[in-house]
Amino acid sequence: MLNFEVSEYQTRLENVKKRMNDQGISVLLVTDPANMNYLTGYDGWSFYVHQLVIVLIDREQPVWIGRGQDANGAKVTTWLDSDNIRAYTDDYVHSTVKHPMDYAANVLMEMGYAEGSVGVEMDTYYFTAKCFESLKKGLPKAAFRDANLLVNWVRIVKSDREITYMKRAARIVENVMQTAMDAVQVGVRECDVAAKVYYAQMTGTEEFGGDYPAIVPLMPSGERTSTPHLTWSDRRYEEGDLVILELAGCYKRYHAPLARTMILGEPPQKVKDLSSVVIEGIQAALDFVKPGVCGEEIEEVWKKTIEKSGFIKDSRIGYSMGLNYPPDWGEHTASLRPGEKTILQPNMTFHLIPGIWQDDYGVEISEPFRVTEKGCELFADFSRQLFIKHTPLRQVGI
Repeated sequence: MLNFEVSEYQTRLENVKKRMNDQGISVLLVTDPANMNYLTGYDGWSFYVHQLVIVLIDREQPVWIGRGQDANGAKVTTWLDSDNIRAYTDDYVHSTVKHPMDYAANVLMEMGYAEGSVGVEMDTYYFTAKCFESLKKGLPKAAFRDANLLVNWVRIVKSDREITYMKRAARIVENVMQTAMDAVQVGVRECDVAAKVYYAQMTGTEEFGGDYPAIVPLMPSGERTSTPHLTWSDRRYEEGDLVILELAGCYKRYHAPLARTMILGEPPQKVKDLSSVVIEGIQAALDFVKPGVCGEEIEEVWKKTIEKSGFIKDSRIGYSMGLNYPPDWGEHTASLRPGEKTILQPNMTFHLIPGIWQDDYGVEISEPFRVTEKGCELFADFSRQLFIKHTPLRQVGI
């Protein structure tokens, strides 16, 4: 069931070990599910309990540690030998007297790694204060170091196979976006559109099926478009509603997110104007992308392109993305914003999403892309415009 050749996982592991060596880390505790997947292939909805992958700088394979009932999942989805799959008993789960990191500490002591420099991902969603407290208690002679994003920065440049998976995700999101736009109608409930979006995401294409994206469909309407991260309700769409759709295709945990904005009826001039500004800025930014430029330079091109309009965007216009699990498809590394010095390289992948939100409306239009040898390539092929849907007369009772 491996999604990549074992040799690719081994190359990833060696790249991580090089960074560990540079930072003086001999043991790395990986708790981010995406990083666990990246290094071992492990894929399961088990991150609601504590789990981790231990990378030992002098060992050929990592060690997976998780709940007992998930151990067979590790045997099925990873390239690890059975000896490197270690499971804790169920009395560790949601216990007030013991913790899964107590078990992990005991494994490290048993293997002879109770001392030395131990790196932990201090700012991942799944590494809690209790995790850290338990590790420090169980490994009193270890020197803990913050290794947050160490693996993420290795992930930022994709292999050709990873790019292929993201292109498949893009084929899915094209269908998902069209499905959503076809479903949004005056009188239709937002939740019914969300249901069709989910169906399209899982169905995928005739050639390959889809996976669950790391973020649920974001689809505010009306005045709710003044903010980006709202989902749906059971309200019915009304004539004149502005609708934002930020959706994604996902294939083998690799994402292609896409945002578009539509309106039910004739758009006000202010919406037309804002849409034109966003579209112009996107094109200018994409035209500038190439290896050797940095994130802040791309944002500067965007800012200079739109400044004549009077509109201002005070948040980043994009970020690296790809492999992930809930709650985010972003990689938490490079952003497209002022001060970002990361130099772009071929096969880095980004979501360019320069949404602009006003007090009572907003416009989101985005493009996922990869950096190529000479510029960039869009993942998705979907018209970049403000979509206008006029209500059929029969729907308004005329």
